Amino acid sequence: MSSLDVPAWAWALLAGIVVTSIALDLFAHRGDRVDSKRRALVWTGVWVVVSLAFCGWIWSRFGAQAGEEFLAAYLLEKSLSVDNLFVFLLVFGALKIPAAEQRRVLTWGIFGAIASRGLLIFAGAAAIQQWHALTYVFGAILLIAAFKLLRSPDPDQESPVLGWLERHMRWTKKLHGHKFFTRENGRRVATPLFLALVAIELTDVVFAIDSVPAAFAVSEQPFIIYSSNLLAILGLRALYVVLAGALADLRYLRFGLAAVLAFAGGKLIAAPWIKIPPLTSVGIIAVCIAISVAYSIRANRRDARKLQNGLQVAQTHNFTA
Repeated sequence: MSSLDVPAWAWALLAGIVVTSIALDLFAHRGDRVDSKRRALVWTGVWVVVSLAFCGWIWSRFGAQAGEEFLAAYLLEKSLSVDNLFVFLLVFGALKIPAAEQRRVLTWGIFGAIASRGLLIFAGAAAIQQWHALTYVFGAILLIAAFKLLRSPDPDQESPVLGWLERHMRWTKKLHGHKFFTRENGRRVATPLFLALVAIELTDVVFAIDSVPAAFAVSEQPFIIYSSNLLAILGLRALYVVLAGALADLRYLRFGLAAVLAFAGGKLIAAPWIKIPPLTSVGIIAVCIAISVAYSIRANRRDARKLQNGLQVAQTHNFTA
């Protein structure tokens, strides 16, 4: 596909959608009320509808292939962003950030992610245009990331980013309302909120090193990659509320995410010889995630039945005794 001729007003439209969406989100979630899962699920649906509407506009304005590439890049980023949520849980749990303040940290984190993703995407696009062989490097990065995901995670493992920040930043373990900084003994120190924000921002940059090259596996158009990344990120806060309690039960999800990364890496490396249509990429990504989620649910139900049968046996034994 040739380079898209994206007019300045299209970039302005994207900026307007992002600014309006963030403003609506901030207005709807003002105050300290904690979102219910039902409300977060509704907002997750709103962000998906906005993204699909934008996809439809790209389809009508730039053609079917551009629309398919957007859909594939969006689904890819949305899937890989779930891995970020595990880190969010780890950081918030370690710093004992209350639910009412988590939303504030995630909202500020979105602003940082918009800027950092833009820098990485445009730098990557410029580098690929200058040195097309760089796609092989991106492919190798994704394959390495897929291999790392396959390793069994340690549930008690501390976030390495958070551990480094705790050692090198002057901070207090005590929360001070909504403040990111406070004074203790005459010195200005960071609060756990600021520590969580920095940890999440740095973690997003680390994850972007995987997800941005993965997006280049389905499109080389900066406008498509950046817009799909932005719209996927906008719904991350609501998605966190929806999935926060269920992430621990999705025991096989990391295998699905590893398969997605491996597919993207293999696609980049094999691109000169094998062309995979964007719509096929959408199907493969969806199947990988769906299978991992289905197997997780099946395993949880099997364990629940075993536990129930064990309790029944124990009760029968106690009764006969």
